[in-house]
Amino acid sequence: MARPVWTGVLTFGLVTVPVGLYTATEDHTVHFHQLQRDTSDRIRNKRVNERTGRQVSPDDIVKGYDLGEGDYVVVEPDELDEIAPGRSKVIDMAGFVDLRAVEPVYFDRTYYVGPRGEEYVKVYELLRAALQDADKAGIATMTMRNKEYLTALRAQPTVLIMHTMHWADEVRDPADVLDLVPDRRTELPSQELRTARQLIDALTIDWRPEDYHDTYEERVRELVEAKRRGEEVVGEAGPPEATNVIDLMAALERSVERARSRKTGGEGAQRPEKAKGAEKAAEEPEKRTRKTKTKGTEKAGGRGGKGSGKTGRKAAGKAGGRARNGAGDDLGTLSKAQLYQRAGEAEIAGRSRMNRDQLIEALKRQAAA
Repeated sequence: MARPVWTGVLTFGLVTVPVGLYTATEDHTVHFHQLQRDTSDRIRNKRVNERTGRQVSPDDIVKGYDLGEGDYVVVEPDELDEIAPGRSKVIDMAGFVDLRAVEPVYFDRTYYVGPRGEEYVKVYELLRAALQDADKAGIATMTMRNKEYLTALRAQPTVLIMHTMHWADEVRDPADVLDLVPDRRTELPSQELRTARQLIDALTIDWRPEDYHDTYEERVRELVEAKRRGEEVVGEAGPPEATNVIDLMAALERSVERARSRKTGGEGAQRPEKAKGAEKAAEEPEKRTRKTKTKGTEKAGGRGGKGSGKTGRKAAGKAGGRARNGAGDDLGTLSKAQLYQRAGEAEIAGRSRMNRDQLIEALKRQAAA
């Protein structure tokens, strides 16, 4: 079992229950070491004095608050430790708010909250059930690892969870960040707004997080494995072009029709996980035919170097030449982005994972059908 990252008591009113916080999420990112190109030599980061170029021991490093023009207020690590909040053992609910009143931008990290013993389960479950019935979140501050946090406590069907939150002055005003903030007073045609709402209704689904997965991390692992075997991996297609305002109503109506046909069992009615799996399975035979020995693999035993990029560009150039010579119509003259847009209009399944040649062939088959 996992160890709690914090232990203490949770209080609401005069009721107290000993609890522990447990990290609710884990990182699945593929991690790489830094190497010097064409070698297996690791690159290390060192603390270096920028004036002398000499490495500095951690014991000789202090903190400096920049006053500007090269002036600093120097603060010793011990001085920060002296004013840091103590290791609080209490999460005291200051009050309860409606869950919908808390904007998601305030949420930071999430922890499971568990009772610290069988004898506390009843009190714990009482709070969880009451929070769930009320559809409220408890707001409190707490200290963990020498830092004070604003927190929100809320109920899931079987457990309490706690979110650490950003303080109000840490959340940016959109007007200070965005170059263009839409004016809420902008007049919208009622027909377009009504059709957009119909599209949202037609695309409304049940929330099933297990239906979704990190496809980019899968692509990274495929890239590593392909380079280890000396193969080439085709990149993703570019995004479609932005919708022209003049064509907005027509695009909305086509979107509603397509969404409704999918819900009634038409093309693309599979759930996301199954649909992606089917597209991936259809690609496997084609992937196995594109084995290309990369220069980096020959030189570094699978580490991949300068040659891998050149090999990919040569292969892409040959593929483009084959597409242009054998197109037989205007498809061979189109860019990959234009082909992707046409494939979207034709509702060709699996188009997001197709290369240029595959898009051309799919469009030809669609036209001949």
